[in-house]
Amino acid sequence: MRLIYMGTPEFAVPPLIALLEAGHEVVAVVTQPDKPVGRKRTLTPPPVKAAALERGIPVLQPNSARSPAFHDQVRAYAPEVIGYAAYGKMLPQAFLDLPPHGCLNVHASLLPKYRGAAPIQWAIMNGETVTGVSIMRAEAGLDTGPVLLAAEEPIRDDDTAGTLAERLSHLGARLLAEGIRRAEAGTASFTPQDDSEATHAPLLTLETARMDWTRPARDLRNQVRGLNPKPGALTRYEGREVKVWRAEVREGQGSPGTVLVVEEAGPVVVAGGGALCLTEVQPAGSRRMSGAEFVRGQRVEAGRRFDSAASPAEGQ
Repeated sequence: MRLIYMGTPEFAVPPLIALLEAGHEVVAVVTQPDKPVGRKRTLTPPPVKAAALERGIPVLQPNSARSPAFHDQVRAYAPEVIGYAAYGKMLPQAFLDLPPHGCLNVHASLLPKYRGAAPIQWAIMNGETVTGVSIMRAEAGLDTGPVLLAAEEPIRDDDTAGTLAERLSHLGARLLAEGIRRAEAGTASFTPQDDSEATHAPLLTLETARMDWTRPARDLRNQVRGLNPKPGALTRYEGREVKVWRAEVREGQGSPGTVLVVEEAGPVVVAGGGALCLTEVQPAGSRRMSGAEFVRGQRVEAGRRFDSAASPAEGQ
């Protein structure tokens, strides 16, 4: 089919490649504008833009998906269908109605569960053991469109949002290619979502990242996993902000936030139920390091405390 593809981060690259390998004519790619990255604020193209340019595909980077001028650009390409994954902005109904076969969206959950911007992260943080990918016909509502295809993917105990996203990206690539094949063949059949079963996966905030040591250790570990590789789970030690990248559950009890013991792998901190061994951390202004390196550098010992009382304003 003649199509336009939309996407921005690394998650959206495999679906683009899958569509090309399936023989579809990708006449243009739409992605977010280049953004400054790193301490030097170097203007950097999104991964989807880089992938498209490597393959000689024209790239559009509108500042607004609602712009009539942008809609005219898309209309000029005459796409039969638009496929997209993790584009990053809500699309108005006027845009979604442009292609005759509509817009097919790769969403990283089993809809109607986890509608919203961060389905992978929230699935892990909520302790889910299974998630998946849905291909839906996009509507102006937040991930409310009818579902064409869906497939499950187990969440492993050692998964982070990063490792799970990689698998879901490739799963979504296969499903999107199949969905567009069905649209081309005239065999696409859509199932409306049951709104009464919907759950939500809102944008991640500083408050989402803040670790509350009164919560059970298992929940805190899920929070750490779900916020890796970004933005990272936040706590404080001796008044200094620390990101926790990896942690393991331990037995233990006491006052939440207190260092119970120092293991070879890192400090073991009391939680609301059980304890958490911090095996990889990153103090503010420093690099990632093992829990053991942190213990040596910060002279961590039993009885010291990690603070969970920092407000969002203090963490900025």
